[in-house]
Amino acid sequence: MENILKVDKIEKYYGSRSSLTKAIDNLSFEVDKGEFVAIMGASGSGKTTLLNVVSTIDKVTSGHIYVGGKDITKLKGNQLNEFRREELGFIFQDFNLLDTLTAYENIALALSIQNISSTEIEKRIKKVAEELDIKDVLNKYPYQMSGGQKQRVASARAIITDPKLILADEPTGALDSKSAKMLLERFNHLNEELDATILMVTHDAFTASYARRVIFIKDGKIFKEIHKGNDSRKEFFDKIIDVVTLLGGDLNDAL
Repeated sequence: MENILKVDKIEKYYGSRSSLTKAIDNLSFEVDKGEFVAIMGASGSGKTTLLNVVSTIDKVTSGHIYVGGKDITKLKGNQLNEFRREELGFIFQDFNLLDTLTAYENIALALSIQNISSTEIEKRIKKVAEELDIKDVLNKYPYQMSGGQKQRVASARAIITDPKLILADEPTGALDSKSAKMLLERFNHLNEELDATILMVTHDAFTASYARRVIFIKDGKIFKEIHKGNDSRKEFFDKIIDVVTLLGGDLNDAL
C-alpha cells in the first residue's frame, strides 16, 4: 500500500518562552493511499492545528511531515506554492468560493493556474460535475446556490487537480442535515470509487462515521484510534460515541 501522509513525531508550540502552549505533543500517524480518515477532538485538542501544519498553513516546531514521500516541512517559496497547488485539495467549512465567478469558473480556476488547455478543463469539469451531481449549477453564481450545492462545488474544485491528499476542515459545519448527508455520501463515492485519499477534521460523530478510520486527539496527543472494518455505519457511529464518552468532560465539545 502506497503511503500518502506520514506525520512523524511533530510538536507545535505557541507563545513566548515565558508563556508556552503545546498544541501538538510528539504526534505520529500515517495515512495510506485511498484511506478516508477523520480526526476528532474537543475544542483546543489540537485537531485544527494538526490540519494547519499538514496543509502548510502553519509550520511545526519540530518533527517532520511527509506527503507522497516528500518532506513538506522543508519546502519554501515556489516549492511550497507548487506543492499546495498540485498535491493538496482543500475543502473548507465556509466554501471559499469566489462570488464573482460561476461554479464552472470557480472549479476551472484551479486548472487554469496549471496552464491546462480549455478543452481539457471542460472535459474534467464535465466528469467531476457528474460525480458530484452539480451539472445543473455550473452556470450559477454562489449566491444562487444552496449551501449543499456550494459545498459540492468546493469539493469539485478540490479534487479536479487529482491531488495526492484532500484536506477537509469541518466540511459539513455550515450545512443542514440533508445537505450534509448528501455531501458525505459523495465523499464516500470519491473515496471508494475514485480512490481519493481524504483527511477530514470534524467535531461531529455523524460526519466521522462516514470515514473508514477515526483518530481521536486530546491535549495534542492521540487518545485512541478506531477502524470501521466490516461494521455498518450505524455500528461505527456507536463506537465513535463510546470513545467520545471516554473523553469525559469533553463530550459536549466533541459532539
